[in-house]
Amino acid sequence: MSIVELDGPPELGPLYRRAAIRALPRIGLVPGTERRPPIEVLPDVELVLRGVEVSRSWLADYDRVCGFRLTDTLPVTFPHVLATPLAMRLMTGPDFPYPVVGLVHIANRITVTRPLDAAEKLDLSVRAVDLRPHERGRQFDIVATASIDGEEVWRDVSTYLRRGKSGEASKTQEKDVPPPPSATWKVPARVGVDYARVSGDRNPIHTSRLGARLFGFPRPIAHGMWSKARCLAALDGRLPDAYTVEVAFKKPILLPGTVAFAATPGETFALHDPKSGAPHLIGTMS
Repeated sequence: MSIVELDGPPELGPLYRRAAIRALPRIGLVPGTERRPPIEVLPDVELVLRGVEVSRSWLADYDRVCGFRLTDTLPVTFPHVLATPLAMRLMTGPDFPYPVVGLVHIANRITVTRPLDAAEKLDLSVRAVDLRPHERGRQFDIVATASIDGEEVWRDVSTYLRRGKSGEASKTQEKDVPPPPSATWKVPARVGVDYARVSGDRNPIHTSRLGARLFGFPRPIAHGMWSKARCLAALDGRLPDAYTVEVAFKKPILLPGTVAFAATPGETFALHDPKSGAPHLIGTMS
C-alpha cells in the first residue's frame, strides 16, 4: 500500500462538485466519456494528514448540534468529521470504483483507547479496505485512524453499500423488537443543515427536499453519524475512558421527525419509530 502525505486538509467544496459531476450520466455528451463497467478494485493507498489541530469554536458548535456537554474532551464521533475530507478525497479519486453519490452508509464502529483532549494534535490516516459481497450489492470499509505521538488512540470503520447485483444469497432478517424507550426526542428539520455545517457532509439528501426526493425520500433525512452522536450524548457521563461502540443504520429518520431512544446500561442502545417500532439505529458497546 502506498502512503500519500497531505500538506493540509482537502477542500470539501471541490470534492463534492467532483462527486456530483461523476454521478451525472455522460453517455453521448462527449465522445469517449461513455460509462464503462467499474473495475471493482479499491485503491491501494493510504492518505495521511499530520498535526491536525482542533478548533475550540468548531468543537463547541459540534457539541451543541449533537447534544454533548461543552468540554475540552472530544466526543468519540468528532474525529470522524476531521477525517471526512480525507475520506472524500479518496472516494472521489479517479481510481475509486464507485461514485460517492448513491453509496449508503450502513454501519460504523469506533474504538477509542483513552479520552482525547482538544489541545492534542492528531495524525490522521484514511484508507479503503475489504470489498466484499452484500445481499443487496457490494460493501466496503473506510478505515480512519487518529494517532498521537505515534500511538493509535482512535479507530473508525465506516461500512458503505453499493447497491447492485450480488452473488450472495439473501439472508433471512429477524424482526427487531424495540426495547422500552427511556426518552422521546423531537428532531427538527434544521438538524440536517446544522450537522452538514459542523461535519462538512453536505450530501443534499440531508439538506434539500429536492435532493432527498431524487433519491426516493419524501423529505430530507438525518445524517447517520448525527444519530450515533446524539445517542452517545444521551449516555454522556456514563461512558468509560476506553471502549468500542458499533452501530447499524436502519430506517432513515425523516426531518422533522420524532424518535424513541432506549438504552441498556453498558451494553446496547437504539433509536426507533415510536409508533411503528421500526428501528432507525441499533448500537452495541464493549
